[in-house]
Amino acid sequence: MSSKSERRRLAAPLIAVIALAYWLFVRPWHLRWGATDEEVAGTLPGDDLFQNSNSEVTHAVTIDAPVEAVWPWLVQIGQGRGGFYSYDVLENLVGADIHNADRIVPEYQDLEPGDTLRLAPKDYPIQTPESAPQAVVVDPGRAVVLQPPGASPRWTWAFVLHPMNDGTTRFVVRMCTQGKRTLRGKAADFLFWEPAHFVMERKMLLGVKNRAESSEYGGKKRESSGASDGYL
Repeated sequence: MSSKSERRRLAAPLIAVIALAYWLFVRPWHLRWGATDEEVAGTLPGDDLFQNSNSEVTHAVTIDAPVEAVWPWLVQIGQGRGGFYSYDVLENLVGADIHNADRIVPEYQDLEPGDTLRLAPKDYPIQTPESAPQAVVVDPGRAVVLQPPGASPRWTWAFVLHPMNDGTTRFVVRMCTQGKRTLRGKAADFLFWEPAHFVMERKMLLGVKNRAESSEYGGKKRESSGASDGYL
């Protein structure tokens, strides 16, 4: 047996073990990073808009600032607006032309249902409905839900703020998607899109958190009634 064949024979079980460990431990962790059991199981705005979902990702973070300090950062998201507060260097490597704002921009504070919040510029070489989702839910101070236009949208993306008793805010983000049906498509979701989404969305949550906590109201918790809100 050649050394090349021997390496392949030894690599196969190692790859299988790594894949199994990722499926059993890493993937369940990153699909619900930061979220409590109650948040994962609970209903969020936009859940009723997408009945064909077979994949759900819920992420969350606690922001040491009241909702009114967080909402202005959330409502201005979008390409050509405030950005997505994630790794704009990576986004711009694929031509997304994202520029993350480090200030609240007054002209981006008005958002209405039906408005488009682009993920890529209008002249992006590959244009799909997914690159120009609409705000299908805008609940000021509470939630923004995005969904691609058209008769058969493939996902919803909900951004929800929950005020806590101690003056902090739980920022919960959920994406519901219709996963790929082919084996190749499922492999692409599993090996690339899911991990990439986690990396970028985690950075987004932390980007909103850092900006809100650095703002005028950041870090100034309201007086708590003394009752625990149950979150860490």
